[in-house]
Amino acid sequence: MAEGDHGAPGARGRTGLEFGVLGPLQVLADGRPVVLGRKGMRGLLAMLVLDANRVVPIDEIVDRIWAEDPPATARTIVHGYVSKLRKLLEEADPTGSASILTSPPGYQLEIDPWRLDLHRARQLISSARGKPAAMRAGLLREALGLWRGQVLADVPGNPITTDLDELRMSALEERIEAELELGRHLELVGELRQLVTEYPFRERLVAHSMRALYRSGQRADALEAYQRFHRRAVEELGIDPGPDLRLLHERVLRDDPVLSDPGAADRRSQEPRPGVVVPQQLPAAASGFIGRGAELAWLDRLCEQRDLMATTIALIDGAPGIGKTELAVTWGHRRAELFPGGLLFAPLHGFEGDRRPVEPTEVLARFLHALGVPSDAVPDDLPDRVGLYRSLLARRRVLVVLDDAWDPDHVRLLLPPGAGSVVLITSRRKLEGLVVSNSARLLTLGRLSEAESIDLVDEVVGEPISKYDPVSAGMLVELCGYLPLALRIAAARLAMSPEWTIDELVAELSDDSNRLRTLELPEIGVRRALEVSYRSLAPELAGALRAAGLVPGRWVSPHAVAAICDTDVPTAGSRLSDLADAHLLEQPWSGGFVLHDLVRLFVREVTGDPAARTAALQALMEHYLAACDHARRLIRPSKDGLSFPAPYSYDRPATSAEALSWFDREWPNIVALVHAGAETGLHKQVWQLVRLVHTYCLARTVVREWVALAGFGLASARVSGDELGELLLLHAVNATSVRFGMLASSLADARRAHRIAVGLGDPRYQVLTLGQLANALAAVGDHEEALLRHWASIDLAKREGDVLGQATGLNNIAQVEQALGRREIAAAHQFQAMEIYHRSGDERAYVLAVNNLAELYVELGRLGEAEDYARQGVDLAHAGAMPFEEAFGRQVLGSVLARRAEMVAAQAELTESLRLFEQVGSPRAVLVRTALEVLTSEV
Repeated sequence: MAEGDHGAPGARGRTGLEFGVLGPLQVLADGRPVVLGRKGMRGLLAMLVLDANRVVPIDEIVDRIWAEDPPATARTIVHGYVSKLRKLLEEADPTGSASILTSPPGYQLEIDPWRLDLHRARQLISSARGKPAAMRAGLLREALGLWRGQVLADVPGNPITTDLDELRMSALEERIEAELELGRHLELVGELRQLVTEYPFRERLVAHSMRALYRSGQRADALEAYQRFHRRAVEELGIDPGPDLRLLHERVLRDDPVLSDPGAADRRSQEPRPGVVVPQQLPAAASGFIGRGAELAWLDRLCEQRDLMATTIALIDGAPGIGKTELAVTWGHRRAELFPGGLLFAPLHGFEGDRRPVEPTEVLARFLHALGVPSDAVPDDLPDRVGLYRSLLARRRVLVVLDDAWDPDHVRLLLPPGAGSVVLITSRRKLEGLVVSNSARLLTLGRLSEAESIDLVDEVVGEPISKYDPVSAGMLVELCGYLPLALRIAAARLAMSPEWTIDELVAELSDDSNRLRTLELPEIGVRRALEVSYRSLAPELAGALRAAGLVPGRWVSPHAVAAICDTDVPTAGSRLSDLADAHLLEQPWSGGFVLHDLVRLFVREVTGDPAARTAALQALMEHYLAACDHARRLIRPSKDGLSFPAPYSYDRPATSAEALSWFDREWPNIVALVHAGAETGLHKQVWQLVRLVHTYCLARTVVREWVALAGFGLASARVSGDELGELLLLHAVNATSVRFGMLASSLADARRAHRIAVGLGDPRYQVLTLGQLANALAAVGDHEEALLRHWASIDLAKREGDVLGQATGLNNIAQVEQALGRREIAAAHQFQAMEIYHRSGDERAYVLAVNNLAELYVELGRLGEAEDYARQGVDLAHAGAMPFEEAFGRQVLGSVLARRAEMVAAQAELTESLRLFEQVGSPRAVLVRTALEVLTSEV
């Protein structure tokens, strides 16, 4: 279904939510009013409706609601308003026809635009343009009927509504003009008198009033209306009436016959001067134009707000095949009546690849011919051509579309001089120079939504295939990357080959090695479009793009490209930014770059050489090994003997919190790199990387993905015969089993790891594996043997000067003694372990030891000390973003409070402990849930 052909507003059933801003703020649920809350909530909702389906930054919300004097808690108040509004909308319409989404840096109202009265008004007004007078008047009258009074009259703060007020007045003026064309001048005289009194400086209303009066036989009143306006304009504004109104005055004075023709409402501005052609050069618009409603509205607003004494420039940029030209041409056709001077179009071929860009001198010659200049009168010199072009357009309102521009200099000489003209420039690059030098406005096109993509495929195929097979239709548009060019080609293949089913096309596209070939037609294709952009790149940018395409994972960082390209990080970042400006990459956040799936496939085809891919992965592995090693040491000290110094300097995390944030951000890429490394045979790097991320996985309790990664690591270590790798991976798996109560099944692995350590002859690994073996023995009930192994590990750690090994052994001995009921002995060992952890700086181990000691003191009945240590553990864990440790501390604190019969406080601590344990997937959640049930029954 083409954009704009949604049917009349009344054609939709009044179900779900509808929002009104064309008057007091209004929300209807199934046609019934919804009672809104406080003024602040209404102000926030008004902003979200005015910018529906766009993110409204929270800072802007605060500024609009409180102007220059927001309270200190303004952001908190806004969060509260959002929560209440969400609840209000959900209760009013459980089907979710409208919802408020959190989209950093703010919020957005997600809704079908037809549920907004301002959207329906704009569509009706847009539909009226170019229609016969009777139809035009009817559509505009329907649009004006949507206004219920002053826009957002009951909304506090500073809602921006001037464009809606102007939209209403423009629609009103257009409606009156249509009715004047229909000869309804007698009916309009009274209405126009009232409007001119209310809006005395709107020249178009004055002109309408003069025409209505003149045609009604009131010539003197028409002249008086002009004189009255003239006096007020001079006295109050210090200006004379505009040229159109002055010309109308002259026509009334001389009784120009054209004034008596209702269908010839002053066409002076539309009539070409003698000997001058009105060009109409726009190519044919694509049939079935789908989507881009927001972008078309943006261009409408830009045109409505344009300076009538200057040229308005819009730069439409975006990736190859995104639909820049189609948007510009479609909008130009829809708004052609706004440009009586004509429509000029020039394909500049800035990115054709196999041909040079068209020079401005050639374009000027074409434009001058189109404007009626004979061939022998076109100047030879470029400055003279520019001068003649500007002279011809000095007083004409034209639309100039400059398609596929290479750089700012490519278009500057082609800009018309003013008079309210509009220039649309399309380019694959962000031409920021035009923003600086020519005040151009930027409009970057993104991919279509899934729904728009499916609609486009249905439109091109000519039948609603999505209704027959919605799942396959969704897969098809996803495989096309929601790129308009790819979607049209895929749909064209279905349309040209009726024997093809959508499932067969999806299967064809699902093969990465074949997808670009499938999205290629004899004259046009995705690969061809990308190849043109790729060939236009400087060598260093082409190298950066190839590097980015070889990075596995969801996004690309400058550090990764620097590693592959063997350059510094700032240089890599600059190259990636240049590629983003060329729309071969996207930059969704600072320092993060994403390749479109089809771009990634193209780059990998271009690279081709498997050796290049292996070398890139090798360099990338070296980078991530160094980066992960640095980050993990900030979370916990390392005891495994692995060390990977960074091959180059770059900004790195400096605190534990920064290290965790770095891991959070890089985690999907690390997982992808492990898989890619295993496939490529980089087995040593794979097990090393898996071992390095183990610290993060314990801290963030990343269980499911860690188990899978550990499997890759163990397999890589065993395939390559690397016993140290196998030992360290078995140790890491064991540490996870300790956390999640699965030690009983790991005794065989613990024995295997210890045998390897003994064979390697390195005491530090024997310390690690003795403790691991002792834990596994304790888990199966062999406590005495476990104690012997733990003491052996402590003795060995003392001989080697391994302080952390001693602390770990003492901590584990305390756990065994606790299980044996020897709590005083356990507490003494636990206290000693806690002190060593504190001195050594192992913050996580220290917090766990504090909680262990608090638990022992509870069992010993020393509740005062237990509470002190538990609260200390909770505070340290919360400050250090340690959810498991915080949950453990709150569990102990809850048990202390319960023993003191402080039931409400105990229940609060245990409830939060349960939430945190469930968040990290810990089996200890079962114990806390049971304690809560007992506590609740006692209360």
